[in-house]
Amino acid sequence: MKSIQTQQLILFFAPIALFTTLTSGGGDTLNSSTILYDGDTLVSFSGVFALGFFSPTNSSTRRYVAIWYNKIPTHDIVWVANRNSPITESTAALTLSSDGKLVVIDGNSTVYWSSFTSPAINETKTSIVNPIAQLLDTGNLVVRGVNNEYIWQSFDHPTDTFLAGMKLGYDLRSGLIRNITSWASLSDPSPGPYTANLHLSGVPQLVTTEGSTWFWRGGPWIGAGFSGSPETRTFAFFTITFVSNADEVVYFYKPIGNQITRLILTPDGNGERLLWLDPPGQWSLFWQEPDDHCDHYGYCGAFGICNASNLPMCNCLHGFQPIYPANWVMMDWSGGCVRKTELDCDRNGTRSSTDGFVPVSAVKLPDTSVAVEDRWLELDACRERCLMNCSCTAYSSANFTGAGSGCIMWMGQLNDLRVYSNNPHVIYLRLAVADLVSNQSHIKKAAAIMVPIVVSFSVAALLIGCLLLRCWRKRRSLDSSGEETKESTATNTDMELPLFDFETVADATNNFSEDNKLGEGGFGSVYMGKTDDGQEIAVKRLSESSTQGLDEFKNEVMLIVKLQHRNLVRLLGCCVQRQEKMLIYEYMPNKSLDTFLFDQYKKVLLNWRMRYNILVGIARGLLYLHQDSAVRVIHRDLKTSNILLDQEMVPKISDFGLARIFGGNEAKSQTKRVVGTYGYMSPEYVLDGIFSMKSDVFSFGVLTLEIISGQKNRGDYISQTYYHLLQQAWRLWKEDNAMELLDETIENSYSVNEVLRCIKVALLCVQDRPEDRPLMSDIILMLTSNNEVLPDPKCPAFVAKAESSSTKRQSPSVSNATLTLTLGRFFGSNPRTHLQTGE
Repeated sequence: MKSIQTQQLILFFAPIALFTTLTSGGGDTLNSSTILYDGDTLVSFSGVFALGFFSPTNSSTRRYVAIWYNKIPTHDIVWVANRNSPITESTAALTLSSDGKLVVIDGNSTVYWSSFTSPAINETKTSIVNPIAQLLDTGNLVVRGVNNEYIWQSFDHPTDTFLAGMKLGYDLRSGLIRNITSWASLSDPSPGPYTANLHLSGVPQLVTTEGSTWFWRGGPWIGAGFSGSPETRTFAFFTITFVSNADEVVYFYKPIGNQITRLILTPDGNGERLLWLDPPGQWSLFWQEPDDHCDHYGYCGAFGICNASNLPMCNCLHGFQPIYPANWVMMDWSGGCVRKTELDCDRNGTRSSTDGFVPVSAVKLPDTSVAVEDRWLELDACRERCLMNCSCTAYSSANFTGAGSGCIMWMGQLNDLRVYSNNPHVIYLRLAVADLVSNQSHIKKAAAIMVPIVVSFSVAALLIGCLLLRCWRKRRSLDSSGEETKESTATNTDMELPLFDFETVADATNNFSEDNKLGEGGFGSVYMGKTDDGQEIAVKRLSESSTQGLDEFKNEVMLIVKLQHRNLVRLLGCCVQRQEKMLIYEYMPNKSLDTFLFDQYKKVLLNWRMRYNILVGIARGLLYLHQDSAVRVIHRDLKTSNILLDQEMVPKISDFGLARIFGGNEAKSQTKRVVGTYGYMSPEYVLDGIFSMKSDVFSFGVLTLEIISGQKNRGDYISQTYYHLLQQAWRLWKEDNAMELLDETIENSYSVNEVLRCIKVALLCVQDRPEDRPLMSDIILMLTSNNEVLPDPKCPAFVAKAESSSTKRQSPSVSNATLTLTLGRFFGSNPRTHLQTGE
């Protein structure tokens, strides 16, 4: 190794020839006679990775030695040497000493970082001869000694990035601990508060901590992935291996094919699995944890279970009740739950005579730091052993591949449970005999105490149509002269729906009591009901002064018998007795989208993944209406209050009173009767009465912006106060600040690229000219495919009108428009204002 004085001179007078030697003669290696200066790089053999000096964003005075992707234009950093000690001097270099130690030093002889040899190497080697440092195509910087054995490697000391071939976990022979630690911020690579590693207490499991506090838990290895990361079992880009033996407890992954993937721990504590797509030349986020509230460790407390698709998200396990009920009412579930009935255990270690188990299915296995594992014990024997131990509260298989095998038993509280749909994991919860009821009974009981189940008033109008038609068919088929009436002719449709008698409906709603009323509007009232067989229903009772007309009712009934889709509402039946006109329809536990989206307290429950799934579901429902159903249907009144959410937050389009059926070759139509809701109608419809599939596309674009932003679009055609939300979205997009549109209540569990793609799709949908807007089939492809290249949007409708007076249009029908108040908000408050022109 050169003397410090010689190094100082070389640092200040670095010859060009040395850099040429490093990059062309031995561009991926460094030995004890060469120096890597600030400005020079090592490049791996195939050019995949590079090593050199860099400065973070907005930090040009701080320099670090780092490894980055060389072929990827963004040159993302994957490893930093001196992350605790940034170089502040103008000269610096990386050297390799004769004893195999890498050193980062500046011209003032200040050492900023140095590597150290492996403890295992030190035990067997007294000296190191002619060491060489080499940057491999895996991104691993290694120091080799004799026989090419590794003296040191950067993979043993990761920073915030987990690369293919790295091991995360513990080397039990040497005591080496490999974990990844977040950057302090996007511009500061020093260690942040978040660390991801395997936790060895009890049964090993994947954990992210914030300081000493657990932040997220990936759970134990269950044969094909980690219990708390179900996505890891279906990745098509790499394979995961978990090893637990006397030598090490680690996991690592290998890519499949030539895919480039990485996992980073962000400064916010999110684990993000990224895949490089080329084309289009960008990173795609395909896995992220935590992804919702339920992913935060212990969100529902001890013996609580979280389901992100339900409201409330937290419930006690069967046989348990909240410790602090008042806190649960305030949506503070952290206190957890306690048994209703103590276990029948004599505390002497003998078998309980009456305790038993109830299965809890489709769950993330509880925290295993209080668990023990026997890999050879079968499940039946596991049950017997759990019963023999008074501390055992639950058991499950240890390996869920194939028929399952092994045994995990929990000794004490169960923490951090959550529900995953289509998940094979089952735990068997120990209960006293008094609480041993069937799982099905437990589900029914839980359903009975859920939030009242309701549906949008708009959907009910559709069902009312059916009721009226049946009523008139039975009671007024002929007038007094024996001739068929106009009403009877109008309702002569061929449809069959279940008929409910009046007494059944009255009994189900407790004789239409006020306690059962869910809301009311101009059409009438909606009541919650429960039939004798336990079925919960929503009953729409039409009032005599209903504002809904016969044409709308007939239109809805004709449509409902033709349309069947997962993202459309479903009619159950009707009642037409005692001068009553009532409709019975499927209940929606989570009400309508607007009751969440525009409520400052409830909107926080809509995480990004939930909003994205709702968005895609609405798009699929519209595609069915426009293209895949037996008839082509234009909805004409798509809005948040007409999107209902079922128990799993699946969106369902409702209210077909204003919908129109198009013929096979019909593309658009024109009407003098313009009906719709402020903020959602397309310009060609509100100004010229022209509607088409592109009118619904426009409404979908507005709705998309509302879902992303959590803001209501407040357009006003009469006063020429143009769309506030469209203006805001367009301005932010032009300024490259579109992410500012994202609802601030959404936590950092989202993909920036995915959000920007959705915003761009929305702007494409609200363009001024219908021919510029995409079809729903294109929209679904844009939303769900990262490989789809999107065109640049043009100025949105109405915003263009506001910005250019020369392009303004005005319709005489609009200037003489009359305002009508129609269906109220879902629970009967804040009626919606519609625009309607004369015939």
